[in-house]
Amino acid sequence: MPKSQFSHVSEWVFDMDHTLYPPHNKLFDQIEILMADYFVKVTGLQKPEADKLRQSYWDKYGASLTGLMHHHDVDPADFLRDVHDIDFSVLDPDHGLNDIIRDLPGRKIVYTNAPRNYAEQTLNRLHMQDMFDAVYALEDADLIPKPNQKAYDIVLNKAGVDPNRAAMFEDSPQNLRVPHDIGMRTVLVHGESRDTHIHHHTPNLSNFLNLLVTE
Repeated sequence: MPKSQFSHVSEWVFDMDHTLYPPHNKLFDQIEILMADYFVKVTGLQKPEADKLRQSYWDKYGASLTGLMHHHDVDPADFLRDVHDIDFSVLDPDHGLNDIIRDLPGRKIVYTNAPRNYAEQTLNRLHMQDMFDAVYALEDADLIPKPNQKAYDIVLNKAGVDPNRAAMFEDSPQNLRVPHDIGMRTVLVHGESRDTHIHHHTPNLSNFLNLLVTE
């Protein structure tokens, strides 16, 4: 029973994509298509080679944009605008999840690698725009993505988060390593991993959080 292991938590930090909503709606698939097209435009490569390069930057830097900035002098605002011009209607709000998050004791924060405008549109579509005490996007981390240690240092300092009283919810195992190392409780959502820096796994965020707020 995880409830006792969260009795100290008063600051709840949530990733957004594939954490606050499930991956089956394919929202991020739209972004990946636009990213591949952008790489073709910038590099002049054929689409298969451009997409391999995009994935290599993602693996190396934690974000495709970082590789484009380092190696192709890309304007980040131009990239972020182009690849996040998507159809948000594929998202549906989960009112049960929203109610549970509201019931969590303490501060609730979103920390995403996504750009601010996209994060705002996503949260609006999920009816979560007024649920969180703060939302930190890629711009708030000086365009440095998770899992870079510096990104967490910047955002958690801005948020005034005490890691020893905080929990982090993420769909990416690598993005939970730093939170674990600095003392946060870590929960992997919609994923599987044997990594020891992950304290809990759940395929359903609503069910997991419900265990923490019910008597």
